[in-house]
Amino acid sequence: MADYSYPAFLASELTETESNADTALFEVIPCPLEKTVSYGSGTAAGPSALLEASQELERYDGRGFPLEHGIITSDPIDCDQTIEEVMLALRRRTAESVKAGRIPVTLGGEHSLSYAAIMGVVDALQKPIGILQIDAHADLRNAYRGNRHSHASVMHLCAVEEKLPLMQLGIRALCIEEHEARVKSEHIHYIDAEKLVTNNITEFDLPEGFPEDVYVTFDVDGLDPSIMPATGTPVPGGLAYYQALSLIEDVLTGPRCVGFDVVELAPMADQWAWDFTAASLTYRLMGLVAASRE
Repeated sequence: MADYSYPAFLASELTETESNADTALFEVIPCPLEKTVSYGSGTAAGPSALLEASQELERYDGRGFPLEHGIITSDPIDCDQTIEEVMLALRRRTAESVKAGRIPVTLGGEHSLSYAAIMGVVDALQKPIGILQIDAHADLRNAYRGNRHSHASVMHLCAVEEKLPLMQLGIRALCIEEHEARVKSEHIHYIDAEKLVTNNITEFDLPEGFPEDVYVTFDVDGLDPSIMPATGTPVPGGLAYYQALSLIEDVLTGPRCVGFDVVELAPMADQWAWDFTAASLTYRLMGLVAASRE
């Protein structure tokens, strides 16, 4: 594994009580995976940069104090293994986190890791869950460049092969294969970026019968590149920061979030704003999840 620094998330602010593994609600799991990137690189450094930036966060997130629910950070997943071994290790880790009564928060790393993170939660709960995906890309290819575990295939594994209900928000780049997959499937739902952005939509209804337990996967390229340029595959026309948070907050007024990830941060040298944006996003998501459980 590359020699990155992995401080605990928000370690600069956490009290001893707030970092108690026996009572913490959130478990942060760094996964510096970078094996199938297809344009820009750098996701291996994403978790480390996000964790470093989190030291500059305030305890108060504008709504409340998410850290009071407890946050621990576990050791990073060893990504020097084969991608199949990485998937198995992360799947076990998120399953263990859920069984311990925590909400796993996986920091990427490329988006392909979400399959393992999600399936670990499924293993622990022993029932299907729904997926809420914020992303610029549909990620529904059968495989990409011969790899079924590609970042461009992660939602095919989850929604087509595993048949987990999927709600996609912010998509604005997809191939005909992915378009046809969405048309054919009864459990893949979507509101694409053009509709969301041009109509300034901040709330919506999940499809009838969508599971009560929801996993949120947030690819930072779901945000507009003017807000988040530090990602390998930026696409214009993306969501605004508060718009994305409002959409997730609206979803969590009913369903229960059982895990989430923030992926595809590719840090840019000497430009810390984007690392801090990803750290802030992660902390705000913790706040939304904690508030929904109250």
